[in-house]
Amino acid sequence: MREVVVISGKGGTGKTSISSSYAYLASKDAVVCDCDVDAANMHLLLDADFKEQEDFYSGELAVIDPNLCNNCGKCFDVCRFDAISKEPEYHAVDPISCEGCHYCSRVCPNGAIEMVTQKAGDLFVSEIKTGAKMVHAKLGFGAENSGKLVSKVKRVGKEMALKEDKEYVITDGSPGIGCPVISSLSGANLVVLVTEATVSGLHDLKRVHQLTKTFNLKVVAIINKCDLNGEITKKIHDYLSKEGVQVIASLAYDENFTKAMSVAKPIVEFDRNCEISQQLEMSWKTITNFLKEN
Repeated sequence: MREVVVISGKGGTGKTSISSSYAYLASKDAVVCDCDVDAANMHLLLDADFKEQEDFYSGELAVIDPNLCNNCGKCFDVCRFDAISKEPEYHAVDPISCEGCHYCSRVCPNGAIEMVTQKAGDLFVSEIKTGAKMVHAKLGFGAENSGKLVSKVKRVGKEMALKEDKEYVITDGSPGIGCPVISSLSGANLVVLVTEATVSGLHDLKRVHQLTKTFNLKVVAIINKCDLNGEITKKIHDYLSKEGVQVIASLAYDENFTKAMSVAKPIVEFDRNCEISQQLEMSWKTITNFLKEN
């Protein structure tokens, strides 16, 4: 079992569209993981059925018992997150603002504040249109610890791939360079960096590439909308060449890409014969050959 993680330094580069295309091309040979838990949408392109659901608990939340609260205000005074409000006869906690730091519970003279483990999101295992399985999740509103939820998605996906003797795990990682991305990259055999021909695309490509270098990961790159700005595209090629990163596809802007999204299909399913689909199919062959050799 080998894992391919598709990431981008910024949102909107086409990362999920490319990941879903690879999932479609791999068909039943892969388990698919959507690790973009803050904005999960890969299930829309792969017709996930949400067959199995599991609550995800992480972090703690202060809860004030109004029957024990004497309205002394000590918790209000020490809270630095403005999570506690004054009610006429007791104090209350705003669950969105509470950081679970325990300070209020320690200063409460009546023991009226309990720290409760909170539900931070949902984990799903679905059947998708290719006949394969997909592990995905949704972080709750205002919830934290998305890195931990990403880790759980990857762990469940890899365990499933090993149990069912699948060749690949295809992971759609989170955008950016934060904790969810670091969790997405953990244990990857190959990382696909998706960028676009814009100033911000080049800037964020450099940041996320530096992150992969920190973990000594093997990487390849895809330039999306490469005809958007020829000067920037050249700078991206120059940077990647200097860093020894192979560009496995340069995708020109194509309205078919947008049309495929509008009907919730990967581009390789929507039009297998268009140029982008053929390039993505060739890039997937490049990836599978690399994984077989390494």
